[in-house]
Amino acid sequence: MSTKKTKLLQSNGKNYLIPFILITSLFFAWGLANNMTDTLLAAFRRIMSMTDFQTSWVQLAFYGAYFCLAIPAAMVIRKYSYKTGILIGLAMFITGAMLFYPASRTMVYGHFLIALYILAGGLSFLETAANPYIVEMGDKESGTQRLNLAQSFNPIGSITGIMLSKFFILSQLNIASAEERAIMNPADLQVIQRAELNAIMGPYVGVAFILIIIWLLIYFIKMPTVKHEDSDGEDNGFFADFKYLLRKRRYVSGILAQFFYVGAQIGVWSYTIRYVMREINVNEAEAATYYLAALITFTAARFVFTGLMKFFKPQTLLMSSALIAIGATLIVIHVGGMVGILALISISAFMSLMFPTIYGVTVEGLGKYTKVASSGLIMAIVGGAVLTAIQGQVSDLTQSIRLSYYVPLFCFLAIAIYGYTTRKARI
Repeated sequence: MSTKKTKLLQSNGKNYLIPFILITSLFFAWGLANNMTDTLLAAFRRIMSMTDFQTSWVQLAFYGAYFCLAIPAAMVIRKYSYKTGILIGLAMFITGAMLFYPASRTMVYGHFLIALYILAGGLSFLETAANPYIVEMGDKESGTQRLNLAQSFNPIGSITGIMLSKFFILSQLNIASAEERAIMNPADLQVIQRAELNAIMGPYVGVAFILIIIWLLIYFIKMPTVKHEDSDGEDNGFFADFKYLLRKRRYVSGILAQFFYVGAQIGVWSYTIRYVMREINVNEAEAATYYLAALITFTAARFVFTGLMKFFKPQTLLMSSALIAIGATLIVIHVGGMVGILALISISAFMSLMFPTIYGVTVEGLGKYTKVASSGLIMAIVGGAVLTAIQGQVSDLTQSIRLSYYVPLFCFLAIAIYGYTTRKARI
């Protein structure tokens, strides 16, 4: 291992390689869950003949759980430890995934939403704990770079999720259109829908069994504790600490930037399959190939940007990436066709550094407030629910999936402004 890498994973003579690998596996796990969920919008749209706005409730349940449970997660982590928060999060993840089985039997959309809410609540615990844990698991100066490295394994999980969805969910959908389903005999339609919902259930239950093994590994292996030099031993309480953070302009700006970033990412990816289907007239399984290409692009770019941070300030890279993403989004909206699809795929490259960079810049130097600060940044993930629903509504009202991409374009503009202001001065 080179000197640079040693510094990245060591601090005060302690080596964090094994804990780093274990916690990084969680980034893989929630990447898998996030992107399997993205494909459910296209799946439920066909299975239950829904509108884009109705399917956006999948994201509302998923990212709404992030918002609701981030503060409880931070309170648990603050009182006990990062490890405790991670174990609780994994347990909820497993429970939510297992609940896909009874949901597939009842065939009720709301039951799937409840399962997703519990699953995503577990992810809220995991992200609230794992992101700051990685930042603090080594040399302070390399915290943002270390988080980018750990986050590089998140899209590998995403790619795995897309592969599972493509081959085990989307390829199993019946080709009957909404119009054809509307005139079917109810009994025949129920047979088709049951088979399709069983296809959705299978990958989630399979993932749950793998997560049980990860839970056991983390439970039995000793994980490092984090102590801050600036801690004076005084405990003012969670909400007093949170109130203190809300007076910090840099922290509030980071929360807003993260809200817009997650809204952009989920909007871009959630409607990629729909966009491709409209532009080149293919089915869901074929369109998922282009979504997979976007995830591969995202993965490769994240490793590239992690390397570039040795030479450029993270804020400069953030601002530049957001500006290029704006240009690519304009092509998606106004050009379309295969050129538009390629532009849509390219957006993923420039989104790749945004989440960990915003996160790292925001929590840098917060010391003993880091655990509490994490909750606000994870709550900001609700942008994936709010802005995706708005994008779905724009698509329904305008009857144009292209025009709906003005929503992520606005988000990229907000991120570019954030990158510019933090590049000029630490706010």
